[in-house]
Formats: sequence, structure tokens, C-alpha cells
Amino acid sequence: MRKSRSLLYLMNISNPDRLAADSGWLFADLLAPALADRDFEVTIGGPSPVGDSRALHAAVPAQGTKYRARFTNDVGRLSSLIDNVKPDVVVANQIENAPAIRAAIVESGSSALLAGYCHYLPFYGDHKGIHLDPSLSDGGLGNAVLLTFFSGLSICDRIMVHSTVAAEWVTALAPRFGLDLSDRLRIVPPPRDPRLVRTHIERPEKPIGIYNHRLYEHYGTGRFVALARQVTAATPAAIRVMDLFGARRAGRASLDSSPDRYRAALAGLPRTEVVSDHGERNLYRSNLAGSLFGFAPFRPSCPWSMSVIDCQGMGLPVIAPRMGWMERHISTDLLFDSPAAAVDIVRRLIADAGFWAAQSDTARESTSLLTPDRVADLYTEALS
Repeated sequence: MRKSRSLLYLMNISNPDRLAADSGWLFADLLAPALADRDFEVTIGGPSPVGDSRALHAAVPAQGTKYRARFTNDVGRLSSLIDNVKPDVVVANQIENAPAIRAAIVESGSSALLAGYCHYLPFYGDHKGIHLDPSLSDGGLGNAVLLTFFSGLSICDRIMVHSTVAAEWVTALAPRFGLDLSDRLRIVPPPRDPRLVRTHIERPEKPIGIYNHRLYEHYGTGRFVALARQVTAATPAAIRVMDLFGARRAGRASLDSSPDRYRAALAGLPRTEVVSDHGERNLYRSNLAGSLFGFAPFRPSCPWSMSVIDCQGMGLPVIAPRMGWMERHISTDLLFDSPAAAVDIVRRLIADAGFWAAQSDTARESTSLLTPDRVADLYTEALS
């Protein structure tokens, strides 16, 4: 018997080589079971099925690079997929693909609602205004990506964003494209991973700070290298860097070789180790559990960070630069405006067990409403 609503969930995957570290795949894997519990018949369109067998799988190849993911569309393939699945709702997790998906819906004669999830914004805002994300501006492509992004928003019946910060950035720029999104925009944060949540936390004996973010230039990794050098010089802390993606394919490396450069730079610092979880979630968890605190990225275009949430769910205080989403989400006592201020916070977390314990509790509590069930409720409300 068919369930009440059929949902076709089209993944956004640009890292098919290491799905366990791809936030788009993780989001789908965590959300699909909760949506199935809510009587959705879920079909995942992507390169791999998710873990819950109740979610059907339709093979949709990953494009493999950030630009192919945004500019490659096969309306014929999408139309055939919609004909086969007969969805009531199609979720486009790559907003730039939404016009092609709408065309496929039209060709199929479907009346499916089209919802777009803004998994990645190609711009960001700060006190100086709105700026293009440099990671999507190679060869002058930044404006083309921006136009394609808002073209996608224009055609969606529902639009979901990660956070209030993301909603403000999107809303601020939409009028330039003649769009009023107020009646379609919903805030639906990604779920936390239940495997990365602790209820009983013992303070680690070794003062290790973990950096579990991608090593790209646009994540501010150069600034983190400088900070790590100062932290290890001025405090007893050691630094653990998670190399989440390891060796990358030549096509990806040719677009941005900065991870290789920064991996080598970090490995050369004193008391700094670069480790890999090899795509194993249990090993990733153990690396988090053995750390005293985490570092947020120096990324102004960050509307959300699943890596920060991973740390906080495990009870790790996360110190962060005062920018973007971090400025609103992270405890004020853990925000810094200069490397010297960051070093002072590290010293306090190491020396003051009471301060660390309070910040650990605050960090864990900040993720309490991000369970897959709670996020699935928000998702369901957004699609109603």
C-alpha cells in the first residue's frame, strides 16, 4: 500500500570518493529514516543508497566537482526518474539544478511540489555588505553561479535554509533579482548525528584541540595554520587535524590544490598531528572523544557547520572567530577577535576545569533541538 506522500530526495554530492565525510550524503542518511517514520515514501536519488532500507534508491551519478554539480543537468534523465517515482514532492538539494528539475516535472505532467534546500550559499554577508564566495569564483564563474542559484530559488515552491543567518543573507540579496521569498522561505537546520552525542562526559587528561574541517583556502585554513603555530608555542595544547578527504582525484585537485599545501604545513608544526578516520564513523568519534576542545573554521561564508555540531554534540567547547553563523551560535566566552584572544581562551579551557565543564554543557545543550526527529518535523512543516 502506498504511503501518504512520496518524496524524491535528490542529493547534492560533490565528494563521491568519501561519502562518509560528505555533508550532503550524511544529511540524507540521517534524515531519511525520520521521514520514513512520518509516513513518507522516500526515494533517494544519488550515487549510493542510505543506510535505512525503507528508503528506496534511484541511481543518479554524482558529478564529482563543484561546478559540474551546478551546471550539469539531464532533463531527460530527470523526467524519466519522475515518471518512475511519481513523487508528490521533489527536494532539490542542489538549488542550481532546480530549473532543470522543474522542466522535468513539467515534461512528466507531474504536479509535484518542488522544494529547494540551500545546502551551500555562493555568497555571504558581513558588516560591509554581500560578497561572492571565492570558492565558487574560479575563472570569473562567481556571478554565473550566483545567477544560477537565484534562478533556482525563483522556481521553487518552498525554500529551506540552514539558519537565521542564511535566511538573512538570502533575503537581503533576493530583491536584486526581483524576488520576494518571504512566503516560501523556511529555516530547517541539518540534523546532528546521534552517533556523535554523549550524555556522560569525562574531561580528557591531555589538552588536545581538534580541527575537523576541510582544508581548503576558503575555509580560512591559512589563518588556522598561523593560530595553531601560536597555540602550540604559547600553551601546552596539542593540535589534532582531521584529514577528512585524504588524497583527492586529479580533477578536484586541479580546481583547488590548497588542501595538499595546508596538510603539509600543519603536519610540520610542533605538537600537531594530521590524522584520518578513513571514512569510519567510530574512529571519527574516538578522535573527537579524546579531544578537550574544538576549533571552528575561519570561514565568513559559513551559514552552518556540521563539524562544529559534531564537536558540540560530543560535549567539546568550540572556540571560534567572531564571524558568520558562529558569532550567533557559539558561546560568547569562546568567541575571539584576534589570535591573542584565541590563545587566552585555550589557556582558560586547559587551566579552569569549571569553565571547561560549563562550556561543555552549553555546547551539548546547543544541539539538543537538532535531533533527526525534530528536524524531520521542521522538514514536514516546510513541505506542507
